[in-house]
Amino acid sequence: MSATIDGDKSGLVPERVRRILRGPRAESVPALVGTACAFIGLIDIAAGVFPRFRHSRMHALAEVLPGALGSFAAALSLSAGVLLLLLAHGLKRHKRRAWRAAVILLPAGAAAQFAYRHSVVGVVLSLALLALLLRHRSEFAALPDPRSRWKALANFVLMGAGSIGLGLVVVSAHPGRVIGSPSLSDRLEHVLFGLFGFEGPVGYEDGVDWTVGYSLGALGLLTAVTTIYLALRPEHPAATLTPDDESRLRELLERHGGRDSLGHFALRRDKGVVFSPSGKAAVTYRVVSGVMLASGDPIGDVEAWPGAIERFMDEAKAHSWTPAVMGCSETGGQVWTRETGLDALELGDEAVVDVADFSLTGRAMRNVRQMVKRIERNGYETRVRRARDLSDAELDRIRRAAGDWRGTDTERGFSMALGRIGDPSDGDSVIATAHKADDGEAGPYGDLKAVLHFVPWGTDGMSLDLMRRDRSADPGMNELLIVAALQASPRLGIARVSLNFAMFRSALARGEQLGAGPVLRVWRGLLVFLSRWFQIESLYKFNAKFRPRWEPRFVVFRKTRDLPRIGFAAMQAEGFVTLAVPRPFRRRTPRAPRPCAHIRPVAADEHEARAA
Repeated sequence: MSATIDGDKSGLVPERVRRILRGPRAESVPALVGTACAFIGLIDIAAGVFPRFRHSRMHALAEVLPGALGSFAAALSLSAGVLLLLLAHGLKRHKRRAWRAAVILLPAGAAAQFAYRHSVVGVVLSLALLALLLRHRSEFAALPDPRSRWKALANFVLMGAGSIGLGLVVVSAHPGRVIGSPSLSDRLEHVLFGLFGFEGPVGYEDGVDWTVGYSLGALGLLTAVTTIYLALRPEHPAATLTPDDESRLRELLERHGGRDSLGHFALRRDKGVVFSPSGKAAVTYRVVSGVMLASGDPIGDVEAWPGAIERFMDEAKAHSWTPAVMGCSETGGQVWTRETGLDALELGDEAVVDVADFSLTGRAMRNVRQMVKRIERNGYETRVRRARDLSDAELDRIRRAAGDWRGTDTERGFSMALGRIGDPSDGDSVIATAHKADDGEAGPYGDLKAVLHFVPWGTDGMSLDLMRRDRSADPGMNELLIVAALQASPRLGIARVSLNFAMFRSALARGEQLGAGPVLRVWRGLLVFLSRWFQIESLYKFNAKFRPRWEPRFVVFRKTRDLPRIGFAAMQAEGFVTLAVPRPFRRRTPRAPRPCAHIRPVAADEHEARAA
């Protein structure tokens, strides 16, 4: 461990990883080409849309760029501009297919320039950019991202909307040549007809109708071609955990699972995994919006972590994904930063309760003690058992209840959620349930009123996975079950319990102390304001009720400018932001029971509590 963490920093960083992350040359060419494509695309679009622009000095430059070809200059300039804009992002991300498309497009544009415009300058510029791409072809080796054919539907919707919007600009860009005074509905009708290649109700003078018609037809054809391409190309599914991968991870957790409370969450079956060359360590991840998102520390022997991290970085490089780690420990953050040159930022704190030190006595625990006693007097009882000790019928009832009590349509959870309850392979998990016999007719789940699910943390710990309750149950179910789980822990051989993760906990705690500075107070005020939607403050206060010790957790990232993108990807992974296909259009898969992905946080009190 000391060799990994305290060794020579420069000696531990692999040279190829250092070159990938820090070498300016590796980033400069794709960034330059991508920016040039975007710039040329905007010029071509402007040249194809605005008539005055075609007679300006800027148009003299646009005439020698790919897109302004002969009598079809407006339509080709418009469509080429859109294609170049779509191509620019892929070139910036080192994508091999974007490079291939550019290599095909540039000589075709050069030939068209010479054949229709006799523009030697246009040919030279096109071939110069082509030579640059060929000279640095090794920089464009990134493999495709995970994808499905549902992206064809998304492309049709987005490209269709963009084509309609741009078509309205095209139709309205010739005010001096329009016959009559067509209304907005007439212009919209003209655009819709034009996208399908038909003549619309708006008329023009001096042959402008041909320019508008070709431009609209080109937009419609572009939408159709890109949608058909995306629909017919082979799928490239996201990596998932295979049975063999899961078996190898479980072996690592048996030997080293006590190191990280989030280790068991690596067994989510919608994650991919990379192993170290020795097989003694692994990193699990999910790719979301171009971000390769790992969670927690690597699994396995700390001495083998560098090998797994290097494989992770190689995979990110191969696909040009943005590498990031959510919720790693301080030790994990040190190894990640030293092995890769990445940076780390404290994200929040994990609440860990040492069972031997927990007690309901004392003034500090008075509120929790009174709440628990009140609920018990109302007739509630608790049961805390290993999952393997429950019958199949009871496990099925708990699964159905947890699903129905979820407060959102979208399943949430990634870094601190297992995504399933009662799987035969998770027999060591602990399930705490609250029960109360109803006076009247029993509900669909009998006397079951609330559920807590804990996953193993080594041999002597457990980590909170999800909290669910019946909305008709009395307030305080979460406190009741946490106390019950802590009190039952000695009987189960559990010495430590990991509760919820509190984001920015230290800022909230320091900001409310006497003498806090103005910057810290403003930061705390912002967090309190955001708590209206994300329960930042309420989670901290709920966790603090149980007098835990706080373990810092970190986010690891490459560049500061990547943080917004990583944050958005993390919110997608956790289920707070959903970009999925609408439910009526979703394709059903014949897989075994769909996992229930849940996020761990719970609100500060039961009136605020929402299923995660």
